[in-house]
Amino acid sequence: MNGRLPKLIQMLETLISLPSVSSADPTVDQSNQPVVNVLANWLDGLGFKIEIIPLPGSKYNLVATLGSPNPGKGLVLSGHTDTVPYDEGSWASNPFRLTEKNDRLYGLGSTDMKSFFGLALEAARIFDPRQFEAPLVIVATADEESTMSGARQLLERGIKLGEYAVIGEPTSLKPVRMHKGVMMECIRVLGKSGHSSNPALGASALEGMHAVLSELLEWRRELQLGNINPMFEVDVPTLNLGSIRGGDSPNRICAHCETLIDIRPLPGMELDELRESLKKRLQRVLEKHPLLSLEMTPLFQGTPAFETPADSALVETCVSMTGHPAQAVAFGTEAPFYSRLGMETVVMGPGSINQAHQPDEYLALNQIEPAIMLLRKLIKTYCQIH
Repeated sequence: MNGRLPKLIQMLETLISLPSVSSADPTVDQSNQPVVNVLANWLDGLGFKIEIIPLPGSKYNLVATLGSPNPGKGLVLSGHTDTVPYDEGSWASNPFRLTEKNDRLYGLGSTDMKSFFGLALEAARIFDPRQFEAPLVIVATADEESTMSGARQLLERGIKLGEYAVIGEPTSLKPVRMHKGVMMECIRVLGKSGHSSNPALGASALEGMHAVLSELLEWRRELQLGNINPMFEVDVPTLNLGSIRGGDSPNRICAHCETLIDIRPLPGMELDELRESLKKRLQRVLEKHPLLSLEMTPLFQGTPAFETPADSALVETCVSMTGHPAQAVAFGTEAPFYSRLGMETVVMGPGSINQAHQPDEYLALNQIEPAIMLLRKLIKTYCQIH
């Protein structure tokens, strides 16, 4: 409808060319402002009302509304503007230059998930907002790949952006109504150093960690016995012992030992309850070692598990439109934050998660037209007067 919007391939080229890496490492982390600014310009050209919301650290959320605002009604199409870091020298092409080869579009963020914004705008450009009975809202968030601070800010504001939300993460255009959560914790045992020739001179944090690790494995066994969901390929919650560090010399009693763990809870398992339960168990274990102490620190706030009921209107619509049953996946998304804002939420977008987070990330060309058609069907269903 508006000549200010570039052609689709030009939009994808521009989005890929703008670095927006998010990382817990401040030397790698980048602002997403250039991506937000260009999206805001394009959306403004289509008649969207633009709101850019600052976050700490030069990060920004974008909320763009087409049609008359109607809180709690309409359709939200949402994605994140950031990418993971990239392996320099491991790409066959420039990760910041969209490269077409073998019926694929290569580039950092091509599938996870900058292309979704170009496809959403291409889908929206044919609509006249004067025919809308409910608004179309496009949301572009910050830091999904690191802290999820963008989605958390939306939840903290408490504004219900629409009635239905589609998160455009790569699912090969198959609806996903459920995924596991993510917790990453640092567990430290603190003791007292001393000469190894006399154990009474210190308190070994390594020996205390041995008891902690045994308790972690027992806790995992109990969690997996009591929580099973056959929709998932790995149908139980997982706990991975990812790293352990402690001590500095064989002739010194170890005064400090830490392990890093990753927990993937099923829907219905709350992060705060899991943390509290684990802390109590480990404190009880170390009561047998009075000279040792325990510290537990989340490596980030965690991502809740997500579930939308199979009989929800949006899930049934997406299943009908795609011909695919609703799925469960192991990777985390921003979907639980939208659910907690009271929106029926589905994760569904072009590309495969198998291409994400690795060199030579790509979006298959045969995903583009079906994605645009699917998004237009959703807009007609939830926004346009019938």
